Amino acid sequence: MSRVTARFWTRVEDKKTPAEEPSKVHCLLCPKDCVIRPGHKGYCRVRGNEGGTLYSLNYGECSACSVDPTEKKPLYHFFPGSTLLSLGTVGCNFGCGFCQNWHISHADAPTTYLSPEEAVDLALEAKAKSAKCIGIAYTYSEPLVWYEYVYDTAKIARQRGLHNVLVTNGYVNHDPLAELLPFIDALNVDVKGFSDEFYRQVCAGKLDPVLETVKAAHGAGCHVEVTTLLVPGMNDDPEDIDRLVDWLSGIDPEIPLHFSRYFPNYKFSLPPTPESTLMEARKRALRKLKYVYLGNVLVREGSDTECPKCGRVVIRRRGMGVQAAYVDNRNHCKYCGAPVAIKGSVLL
Repeated sequence: MSRVTARFWTRVEDKKTPAEEPSKVHCLLCPKDCVIRPGHKGYCRVRGNEGGTLYSLNYGECSACSVDPTEKKPLYHFFPGSTLLSLGTVGCNFGCGFCQNWHISHADAPTTYLSPEEAVDLALEAKAKSAKCIGIAYTYSEPLVWYEYVYDTAKIARQRGLHNVLVTNGYVNHDPLAELLPFIDALNVDVKGFSDEFYRQVCAGKLDPVLETVKAAHGAGCHVEVTTLLVPGMNDDPEDIDRLVDWLSGIDPEIPLHFSRYFPNYKFSLPPTPESTLMEARKRALRKLKYVYLGNVLVREGSDTECPKCGRVVIRRRGMGVQAAYVDNRNHCKYCGAPVAIKGSVLL
């Protein structure tokens, strides 16, 4: 793996360690707060202590690269119908037993080195081939443990007229997030449940830092959408869903919420989420949120964007593509003239 000196860490003073020996380091990137001995890695597996210095071990190491629909992230209100050069790496700072991308997040998937400049060039080549390609998405695995690479690449991409998108679990400390957000245009944050118990037992993390990421990104002017994968019997209790909706609507009722269907994967063998659970969750959420979608499920409801005032379909989707749009050039409903909370143009 390629490595660069990491950001956001300190050396740990230890009177028991001889002065001539390398020190432990304290990683300050995320709330895991890993204290790492020389020759060892943090929880994420991609930040390691070498000789008393913390290194990012996956810098430029790309496990997946593809031009995807923006709707696939999922982002339904950010340049609907567009595409993004999507990049992923290896490693994650969570341990979700239902992980959908465990083969790159928690295993040693093969990688290819791609410098920030090369990544931006690839995105510009994709844009030259199709005006629908608007930038780069850092996705597939957890991009925040790829922090140094994402920061460097996003900065260059912004300078060259491209948009930057994060698809993230949101588990990051305040200072790293604050330094990165000025270069990020949109985020889909995976709020995996709405109880600290669920986060501790299933994800090996905590809920509050994730909620703070959503609030900070929205407050910084980024476009934000939220996804929750509903796992039967674990985070699909109606009261938990109501608490999630209450919290999100308290920030902004126009933030799109995506309920995604769980399928058995990685360490989980529970049966798939019943479609009725997804439909009921959407019904409850629409009491307070204007835009609620369903993912990983083939149902008519939950994929189209409806005008919050007149209820007519203003963006019709099939699969991950936009089939038709009924908004004007200001993203107002063509039927009643009400504004629809879409950032950017609809690209058909």
